[in-house]
Amino acid sequence: MYSGTSTLIKHQRIHSGEKPYQCSQCGKAFSQNSDLIKHHRTHTGEKPYQCSQCNKAFSYNSNLITHQRTHTGEKPYQCSQCNKAFSLNSNLKKHQRTHSGEKPYQCRQCDKAFSQNRNLITHHRTHTGEKPFQCSQCNKTFSLNSSLKTHQGIHSGKKPYQCRQCNKAFSLNSYLIKHQRIHSGEK
Repeated sequence: MYSGTSTLIKHQRIHSGEKPYQCSQCGKAFSQNSDLIKHHRTHTGEKPYQCSQCNKAFSYNSNLITHQRTHTGEKPYQCSQCNKAFSLNSNLKKHQRTHSGEKPYQCRQCDKAFSQNRNLITHHRTHTGEKPFQCSQCNKTFSLNSSLKTHQGIHSGKKPYQCRQCNKAFSLNSYLIKHQRIHSGEK
């Protein structure tokens, strides 16, 4: 089954949890010397893998392979339910939750659950009141980056939201919706 003693020893470390190779800089331990060598790059900043098309460099060959898909358009991970394809397996797994309804990320403060961790992080701000995105022009803060970008339209003077009935234009879609109640008679 295993071609040599060293291969068997490496395999047995999966079960034993033994990690004999330790980083001298941070103390992190590894079961294989090759993993320790790769880890050292986090300290040295070494990036030996370079893209031949744009010269961007990477610490790991796997990251270069993933990056090259931006040039080739390759999407090797396909959803078996709807045939949508992805360049990253992690994106396929996130997508598959739209079919399964799985929500593995649960808020510890309320009963809400989410299919993606980033949505849980954003939701958590409703409990903490954190607003990490700040407008550079008026210092108003927002819990969502998208809300900041929408707000910044006020300062730009641009009015991309136009009423189809009277052609009046607005900087925010919410202003347009409110305005349209004039035409519909809705309160």
